[in-house]
Amino acid sequence: MRVTRLFLILMVGLGIHGCGYNYYTGPLQPGGQQDSSISVADDGTVTFAQDRFEVRLKPMTDEELNRQFFNNSQAGPKSTNPYTFGNTVFWGTDQEKQRFTIFKVSVKNYAYPKVKIDPSKIVVKAGNKREYWSLNFEQLDTYYRAYAIGYRGNEYARYQERRDLLRRTMLKNEEIFSGQEAEGFVIFPALHPDVSDIEVQVLDVVLRFDFRNEPVETTNISYSFVRDIGKIYKDGTVVPRVSNAN
Repeated sequence: MRVTRLFLILMVGLGIHGCGYNYYTGPLQPGGQQDSSISVADDGTVTFAQDRFEVRLKPMTDEELNRQFFNNSQAGPKSTNPYTFGNTVFWGTDQEKQRFTIFKVSVKNYAYPKVKIDPSKIVVKAGNKREYWSLNFEQLDTYYRAYAIGYRGNEYARYQERRDLLRRTMLKNEEIFSGQEAEGFVIFPALHPDVSDIEVQVLDVVLRFDFRNEPVETTNISYSFVRDIGKIYKDGTVVPRVSNAN
C-alpha cells in the first residue's frame, strides 16, 4: 500500500510538468555591481580602463562563435569549431549543449612601455563557491586528441584543424608593447547549471617591469556577470530561478 501511494504521488508530480525536465541556463550578462574603473557596453562587453590601458572582456555565446567560425560549424558532430559543438543536433533533446565557457579578451596598451596578461592566471569564481581555471592549449589538445582515432585519415585532419584554430585564436601569454593591441579567447569548462553569478578575476596583470624584465607593478581586475537559471520541462514550461545578484 505504501509503495502504491508513493507511485501515485510521483505520477501526479510528473504529470504537472510532463515526464521530466532539462536545466535551463541563459547567456551571461554583465552584473550590476562593477568596480568604478569598469564600464559596460550595450553588446555585453565589460571594459577595465586605467589611463590609456584597457582590458575588455566579452562572454561569447555558442551562436556567436558558430557565426564567427561558420565554415567550421556546419558539419554536425564532424564540425571543427574547437569552441562549440557546431550545429550538432543531440538525440532525444532540443536543448543546446555547451562545450566550454568562452570569453573574448581584448587589450589596448597606450599607457605603459609594455604589459602582460597570463591567461593561466584568469579564474572564474561562482557565487555558490564553484571555481573554474582557464584551460591552456595543452589541455585542449589532450581533450581533442581522443577524437583522432588511429592518427590518420579524416579524423586526424579534423584534429589538426581544431589545433590550428586554437593556436590562432586563443589569447597568448605575450608582452604587449606600447601602442599595441591584442585579443584572443580564454576557455573555461562549461559552468554547472546551478551557477547564476560569477566573478572573472584576471590576476597579476603586469604593468611595469624592471631592468631584469621582472614585474615591479601588477594589478588584479575583476568583472562580474550573471545569468538566469532554472528548469525547462518537456511540455515547454519554464520554471526560472533568477539570479539575485545585482
